[in-house]
Amino acid sequence: MAKKIVTFGEIMLRLQTPGHQRFIQAQSLEATYGGGEANVAVSLANYGMDAEFVTKLPDNPIGAACLASLRQHNVGTAHIARGGERLGIYYVEKGASQRASNVVYDRANSSIATADPADFDWDAVFDGADWFHFTGITPALSPATAEITLAALKAAKAKGVEVSCDLNFRKKLWTSEEAGKTMGSLMQYVDVCIANEEDAEKVFGISASGTNITDGQLSDEGYKEVAKKLIDRFGFKKVAITLRESISASENNWAALLCDGESFYKSKKYNMTIVDRVGGGDSFGGGLIYALLNDYSMQDAIEFAVAASCLKHTIEGDFNLVTLDEVKSLMKGDGSGRVQR
Repeated sequence: MAKKIVTFGEIMLRLQTPGHQRFIQAQSLEATYGGGEANVAVSLANYGMDAEFVTKLPDNPIGAACLASLRQHNVGTAHIARGGERLGIYYVEKGASQRASNVVYDRANSSIATADPADFDWDAVFDGADWFHFTGITPALSPATAEITLAALKAAKAKGVEVSCDLNFRKKLWTSEEAGKTMGSLMQYVDVCIANEEDAEKVFGISASGTNITDGQLSDEGYKEVAKKLIDRFGFKKVAITLRESISASENNWAALLCDGESFYKSKKYNMTIVDRVGGGDSFGGGLIYALLNDYSMQDAIEFAVAASCLKHTIEGDFNLVTLDEVKSLMKGDGSGRVQR
């Protein structure tokens, strides 16, 4: 029987300019759906896991279309609340070469941001669950979502559910001080912490030495220090840190570290030509959760997660629509891109 994973957060309508057009050029926008925890759920469902996504959607045709999109990808929706005013929107203008991508949010007063704790029966949600995943985006949406996230975490731990959190700091939602205070109070419930090259510094003031993110210079030793400090401060069982070397908007190097408090495991490094990097971190999280739930070794777990995420960077939209076999093939070294006949 497949392990059950519950994720909780906001899913939004994603409106993207065609190709690499700028907002000012575009005469039309391509509509899909996406959001951190929903992206993780889609990844896991795609790998054959029992993935349940929890949120609140407006009870209108846009909310219904979003629900249909999740169901299309075999994500469980039984505990999604309905109501509120609107679905949040985000607009994407994809960068290229030296021009960075640009994201504009229109998410104020979304259904999930104005949700009430009474909208969710967490005891029922976690019935039979093995894992719970959330990100730092969700408690940043409103004081209510922070309260609901805390309630979810308490319910998860009461049922012995493993918990992962992607710190996912968003400066457009809150300040570092606000993030540190709120996220710090939630970390006692977290078993596996996922961060990128900036999150630990922006949220908890833990920075990596020998690193210059703007220049794309990342120090393995510096991030080993970060992982160890996070474990020492919060008692995490594991910390994973993604390592993105941004050569340009079109070309990145991609790898990650995994620490269990005693040993460090680093993945191979991939040089990626990027089709769409939005959702890249979520695809890493989904891959890591899959590998850990399926008893992969620590080295294989980080290799699987990075390979899965590498492939996501080649796919339009938020969702990582790759198969287990494709991830395993890349993980084993087949990155040639040759036509499969």
